[in-house]
Amino acid sequence: MKLDSAPLEISGIAQTDIELELKDSNDFSLTPAIAQPVQPVVADSRQKQESVLVVFGTTFVTIFLAEIGDKTQLSTMLMSAQSHSPWVVFIGSAAALITTSLLGVLLGSWMASRLSPKTIEKSSGVMLLVISLMLFWDIFNSH
Repeated sequence: MKLDSAPLEISGIAQTDIELELKDSNDFSLTPAIAQPVQPVVADSRQKQESVLVVFGTTFVTIFLAEIGDKTQLSTMLMSAQSHSPWVVFIGSAAALITTSLLGVLLGSWMASRLSPKTIEKSSGVMLLVISLMLFWDIFNSH
């Protein structure tokens, strides 16, 4: 005897229940309160694609603007000028930026699985404030 061909008494379903389900499945009179329009799958994928593009664009612009003129870019320019191997410096600096970005994404996803977005937002604000205060403290103490 195959496992999927158990008698109806053993499986817990009575023959009358199956007949009732068959009769109900042939009844096609739906009331307007029950019938709901079906959303096309294409619209959902378009929204996902737009949200992916928005996240990508926002991330690119934010990181691009944050990196212009910072120590990493200045160091890369100096190393490229000194080594006379701009493509090697480009590959090395790109690999380093990709690695640090990967670490940031992994740490961020780990934090998001354990902390609420509000907690992460407040902690990052406090950390940036502390770093800013430390930088101002160094400026005032250096003169």
